Amino acid sequence: MPTLDFKQITDKLNAEFASDTRKIVFWYDDNEGFVNEIDSLEIVGAKLHKLTPTNQFYTKHLIERQDKESSYLLYAPFPKPDGSEYALEDVLLYSRRFYADKPSILMSDLRIDENLKPIMQKYIGFFDAKDRAQRFYGYRIENYTKEIIETALMSALCKTENVSFNDVLRVVLIKGDLEDNCFLKDFEKYDLITVFWQMCNDTFGYAESTPSLLRLAATLLVTYTLRQFQGKKPDAWECFISSKPGNVVAFLDVIMNHNEYRSFYDELAKHLETVLNIRQLYESTDIAKILACDAFQVFDEIIIKWIIERLHEEDTGAMSAGKNITSICEFRKTLHYGQHLKSSYDMLSSAYEIISKVNYTCPVIFKDIVNQYIESDYRIDSHYRHFYTAYDELVDIEGMEELSERVESVYTNKYLGRLLPAFSDALDVKVSMNNNKSQLQFFDENIKHEKNKTAVIISDALRYDVGRELFEKLNDDENCDPSISYMYGAIPAYTQLGLAAMLPHKLLEIKIDGKVILDGRQIDTTDKKDAVLKLAIPDSRCVSYRDMPKKSSKRERDELREIFTGMDTVYIYHNRIDNKGENTEEEVLAACSKAIDEIFDLVLYLNGNGNIYNFIITADHGFLYKREKFNESEKISLVGMKDIYPNRRFVIANKPLEADGVATARLADVINGEDERFISWPIGASVFKTSGGLNYVHGGASPQEMILPLIKVKTEKRRVDTEFAEIALVNTIRKVTNLIIHLDFIQKEPISDTVKAAEYKISFISEDGEKISNEHTIKADKDDAEPSNRISRLKFDFMNKEYDRNKQYFLTVIDAKTRVEKFRHPVTMDIAFANGIGFGF
Repeated sequence: MPTLDFKQITDKLNAEFASDTRKIVFWYDDNEGFVNEIDSLEIVGAKLHKLTPTNQFYTKHLIERQDKESSYLLYAPFPKPDGSEYALEDVLLYSRRFYADKPSILMSDLRIDENLKPIMQKYIGFFDAKDRAQRFYGYRIENYTKEIIETALMSALCKTENVSFNDVLRVVLIKGDLEDNCFLKDFEKYDLITVFWQMCNDTFGYAESTPSLLRLAATLLVTYTLRQFQGKKPDAWECFISSKPGNVVAFLDVIMNHNEYRSFYDELAKHLETVLNIRQLYESTDIAKILACDAFQVFDEIIIKWIIERLHEEDTGAMSAGKNITSICEFRKTLHYGQHLKSSYDMLSSAYEIISKVNYTCPVIFKDIVNQYIESDYRIDSHYRHFYTAYDELVDIEGMEELSERVESVYTNKYLGRLLPAFSDALDVKVSMNNNKSQLQFFDENIKHEKNKTAVIISDALRYDVGRELFEKLNDDENCDPSISYMYGAIPAYTQLGLAAMLPHKLLEIKIDGKVILDGRQIDTTDKKDAVLKLAIPDSRCVSYRDMPKKSSKRERDELREIFTGMDTVYIYHNRIDNKGENTEEEVLAACSKAIDEIFDLVLYLNGNGNIYNFIITADHGFLYKREKFNESEKISLVGMKDIYPNRRFVIANKPLEADGVATARLADVINGEDERFISWPIGASVFKTSGGLNYVHGGASPQEMILPLIKVKTEKRRVDTEFAEIALVNTIRKVTNLIIHLDFIQKEPISDTVKAAEYKISFISEDGEKISNEHTIKADKDDAEPSNRISRLKFDFMNKEYDRNKQYFLTVIDAKTRVEKFRHPVTMDIAFANGIGFGF
């Protein structure tokens, strides 16, 4: 047995007696290992007194009566006598013992009970390395048992932060190789390998005569999967089923949903996916049975394949487990692989919304067409935009091309093919351009009589559906009180005319080259627009978004104040969407999302740093976008036309363009002037044969080009009180008596203007914060007024372990965004057969 040399003993004893406090130290030298050296011990600050079997009472009299001031080292060259017969037993209660063997010294330092000495002797080799010993010491364990010591030894070898077998197994599985595991080699080296496998049995119900990490991992993932699977388990998996599924579910749930571990888990699951033949076993299974399964990505692949097949067949009424395709996509996004496959599910959800409009019908009266568009039809454009935004994010589009073609067909032929001709046929340009919703009346209706300092943000090509998305984002911010309406953009719908129309003016003119003259003034630069605005509002300014400060440093705040100080109105020209559309068409849809973020951030920035509380957000024009390029049959020839200003979506000429599929109006009726020329535009989604884009176009008369968002935002101190949707437990639960329970949660209020959506994480924990169940994520985002439709049922699997009935455990609800605990509900764990038999599948 390892011992300390005599110098080390001397140093250690002198350190013990170094203080001014009187100390009595007993040294029982069981094997008389130092009886010959004891007289040469150079001890400082204490007296050496030798114990014999017969001088107990004398010794007691010496240290308690005769010399009550000195410190003593009481050396006994024999084992400590039995307490019941030992006269010095009471002295030991207020004294200390010194040990010269390493296990005893360790036990003394760590305050480990004497009866655990065989365990410390067994693992003494572990403490030979200083770094290992320091990690063990660092755990600062208060109450030692055999299991705790062995768990701490394995924890130290795995370098876990806490003494936890769950953490040990996590490290072994995700940071080591399944076949040649470095941690298992260490366990073997320090005689812990049998303990490791026994704990795998005790904690997770895995026991085999020849255990392996591969089969252990398979047991964990199979058990987890079968807890979610709604059908008959495969016979081949019988040998992989754990007797403690609650512990397995809780263990894997932590790994799968932890940002640090999830990538390691994914590698492990991918390997086992092949080993266990997951695809072959489940690819023909009714997806209702695997809808909740998320241990393997192949389940998502099977579900995605099923959705694509339904969409190819235009089976938009398809349901599984009571969910339609959109609900399935939203549900799967909340599971383990949902973040990784978000683009796929977003794409499928948008595809579903578009294909479900295969029987789209359009009103014939102009007012009804516009009302239907701003109430619902705009969503089709939004879904189309989101479909391709998500589609373009996919790394692998194999198998998706045909779905894209079907989406394109429905959007172009069934939707645009019906909406655009109806809109153009019903459009009376003279009426639409001469009412208070006309872009030509924008200044008089919205700016001229405004008494509050106002920032007017004009975003180039901010289409109505994009504006609605911006409105919803603003509405979700408690500092903003937005409202949204619409206005008719000028025809032709292009930048120079749209920007001119929103400035104060009496007369608009369009030159032969397309340039716009405003009351005899050119407005082709920001400075020239600024000069025109100042004629109507002296304290005003026009600025470009790209030239504005964007950060909150003192210098930039000063620059911002220079722009707005003393101003009544500031026009801010923002150009994200049109810039991409005119230059890199394939990026224009993604640019819409970027534009939303930029404008939203701009509103908050100006509110916080520029003291602006009044905003108007709109666009100069919208746009049409088709992923499928225009073919020759969709291109209208301009052969024979003279003295024209051509654009892909409109033509200005001295006479009407007489061709099939073309509408015409007098330019004087469109811009309220005296121009005798004519403007012609395609009735449908066609274009003229001229230079320009092949996917992104604007200039014509369609809802997408003409119906513009008009968003007004107030961020004054008078705020609309808003709150986040809360959830409550429907069931009354005070005691948990089973390893599996189902609980109902209700979203208290429907989503509204004053109640915002929220997301919560729900699980059970112990008093010490240990998670004892799986964790659910629940979205409180339902806007249904019927309370019963806002109830969600959740299934909780508890760890199969001994629970203390005298302690409290808690159901906790955590805000997923802020990580703030919203409430905790105390429960008693009273599971009679925990760790016992009878909890199978």
